[in-house]
Order: sequence, then structure tokens, then C-alpha cells
Amino acid sequence: MSQQDPQVWFITGSSRGLGRALVAAALEAGDRVVATARRPETLAESFGEHGDRLLPLTLDVTRADAARDAVEAAVAHFGRIDVLVNNAGYANVSPIETADDDDFRAQFETNFWGVYNVTKAALPTLRRQGAGTVVQFSSIGGRVGGSPGIASYQAAKFAVDGFSRVLATETAPFGVRVMVVEPSGFATDWAGSSMTVHDIPDAYDETVGEMNRRVRQATAGAAGDPRRAAEIIVRTVRRERIPSHLLLGANAVTMAQDHSRRQLAQATDWEKVGRSADFGEPYPAQLPPEEPADPSETDAQGR
Repeated sequence: MSQQDPQVWFITGSSRGLGRALVAAALEAGDRVVATARRPETLAESFGEHGDRLLPLTLDVTRADAARDAVEAAVAHFGRIDVLVNNAGYANVSPIETADDDDFRAQFETNFWGVYNVTKAALPTLRRQGAGTVVQFSSIGGRVGGSPGIASYQAAKFAVDGFSRVLATETAPFGVRVMVVEPSGFATDWAGSSMTVHDIPDAYDETVGEMNRRVRQATAGAAGDPRRAAEIIVRTVRRERIPSHLLLGANAVTMAQDHSRRQLAQATDWEKVGRSADFGEPYPAQLPPEEPADPSETDAQGR
């Protein structure tokens, strides 16, 4: 199948936010969509005019058996899956020190293990087809990190990135492509009804509290347009060559570029020290001079 032919999409977390925007963009492009969510009823109501090109399915991504059932239903209905999108995810706010262990773990269950479950369920289909694109939603925080209060969310996004890099290597011989999407702040309810803000102790007011007031409760709203982001993804997956990582949003681009420059500068400064740990290398190496700490890498619109 050519990348320009109508595609069959399988999208998780599709009832709202970027997932919902992606359902709309794929349908508008003439594609067919398996739209999964915990409560997909609203999708049928909103996109009913697309008829049998839309298949809404109930899916709790934390259940491996439910993921397998949903993939089987999708293939039974449309015959194949061309684009798998792991979008389901959420973040709650709490300092690491006072985080509720069960809540921290529950976020990880959705944000990482949900990606694992759905990807693993779809792999036999993609491998048999000899083609397919896996789109993994991370965030710019999954590259840069350091946003106070959302350690579980960002840790999971780092894990998704590492998982996806291995996935890309293992599945490339089967014709399967992998793209990690890294958005900055978008006008969705990610920081609204989807997010629970737990008690923030006074000791963490200048970090977690300030980030929460300045970003997650900002009245101006996020800069990113979900409709544009969805259209960009639909256009991008139709290319023969796709990026391994797709940055979405001006803040995501700026933060990624700045982060890469800092990483390269630090690796260069510490190069001789790092090399000196091997047998046969000059030792000891002089440590680089002390310098003031870098300013926070966390941008006001980062996720």
C-alpha cells in the first residue's frame, strides 16, 4: 500500500485533546479511524457523518487483554492497521517527596505501560503486513525534563522515548516506522479537568507551586493549536521518510535546540574526564573549571 492511499488509523485517548483533533484530521483526509477511549460514545455523536469510516471502541490501555481485543476488532473491521497512535496519557501534580505512591504508579501505568500494551498488541499485525507507522506521543518534557510537580508523567515520557528507540531498531526490517511526537503546551484540557493538583507543601511553593501558578493555571492559555498539530501529523506520516522525533510548538523547538546545545557543550567540557575511565587512556584527567549552575531548563510552556 502506498503512503498516499487511504490509511487505517488506530488512535488511543481519542475522546478529547490532541487525540480527538487527530481523529478529525485523519477523517478529513479521507482515512479510516479506529478511535479508542475509555468512553468513546461522544466520538460516534461528533463524527457520525463519516459513517463506517469511523469505528469507536472502548479501551483501557492499562489492560493488555483489552488492547489485544481492540486490535483484533480493528483488524476484523478494516482488515489492517496502517498508523498506530499511542496518545492516551495524563499528569497529576505533586512534589516527589509527598506524592501518593498509588497515584504516581497509576500515572505510569497509563503513560508508559499503556504504550507498551497497545504497541505489543499491534506488532504481530504490523509485522505480517510488512508495513505500518507507530506514532508515540511523548512531550518536550520527555526530552528536556525537569518540570516541577510532574515527575511520574515526565519519567514515563522518557521511558516511552527509550522504548521507542529500541522498537524502531527491532521493527525496521519489517517495514515498520516509529515516530515520537514531542509537543509543548497546547490548548487542550491536559492541565485542566484531566489533571489533579495535590497538596503542595510550603517548602515546594517556589518550585512546584510557582510552576503550577505560572503555567498550569495561566489564564492566557497554551500557544499550541491542536487542529494544526493533528494536520501536521497526518501530512507527515504520508511521507516516505519521517523524522524519528517530531517537535510540535515553537516552545518545543526552542527548548529542544537549547537543550541539545547545552548537552553538547557539557559533553565537550567533560570529554577528557569521560575518556580517562578506560584502560589505555591518559589518567587522571583534570576536571573542568567550576562554573555557575545553568538556569532552569524548564520553559513556561513546556509539558
